Amino acid sequence: MAITAAAAGSIKRRRSKLHGWGAFAVRPIPKNKRIIDYAGEKVSHQESLRRERRHMKRGQIWCFQINHRWVRDAAAGGNLARFINHSCHPNCYVQIAGDTIWIRAARNIRAGEELNYDYCTDGEGSIRCRCCAGCQRLL
Repeated sequence: MAITAAAAGSIKRRRSKLHGWGAFAVRPIPKNKRIIDYAGEKVSHQESLRRERRHMKRGQIWCFQINHRWVRDAAAGGNLARFINHSCHPNCYVQIAGDTIWIRAARNIRAGEELNYDYCTDGEGSIRCRCCAGCQRLL
């Protein structure tokens, strides 16, 4: 999936204080607005597990579960949504509609603010959360 016209102008990739790159609001985003879809190659869970081992070695989480059968791998065909970092106190949330994973604003977001959502991972817990000083959560 490509970036929607609305999303292309509403977020931008920049260096993040949380982790590596991040996605930042270019203009204010109202609560519950669909910001961007999480794009990537649709793969089986079995294929996802194989790919995730490779991603995790680099400290990255690119695979996003759609349902009990399918996963989106943003490392292949992903868009700016793959740069949205995790936070235990997020300003965005996820809505899955069919095969589309939407990132939506959980509250009004200011221009210049970094976007983040709770990854709700169920993996090995080998990546330390960096959402704030002292956070002990493992992703």
